[in-house]
Amino acid sequence: MSNSIRRYALPVIDGRLCQHFGHCQQFAIIDLDAESGKILNSQLKTPPPHEPGILPQWLAQEKVHLVIAGGMGMRAKELFSQQGIDVITGADAENPEIIVLEHARGTLTTGQNACDH
Repeated sequence: MSNSIRRYALPVIDGRLCQHFGHCQQFAIIDLDAESGKILNSQLKTPPPHEPGILPQWLAQEKVHLVIAGGMGMRAKELFSQQGIDVITGADAENPEIIVLEHARGTLTTGQNACDH
């Protein structure tokens, strides 16, 4: 993968960003060329059965650089950090490709982490 390509992972349910990271049906794995700001590839992947700590390892194997979610607990954030994966929380339940493009343009607005209770 080229240095200008960033791989994003977004938890989705019914084609939109899932507000609770651990409850998603699938992940949108999206490759973006950071230089051109264009999406090169987008696919939906079904994660392995949910167990504590498994998703950070799985997404690291998928060579993901950044996870964008509606909400995520602190422990999961720490596990992603240990895998070298950045995390952004507080994104709205929107189409994953729109979220990635907004992030690339610097226009992504985020609110409260849906899992900070």
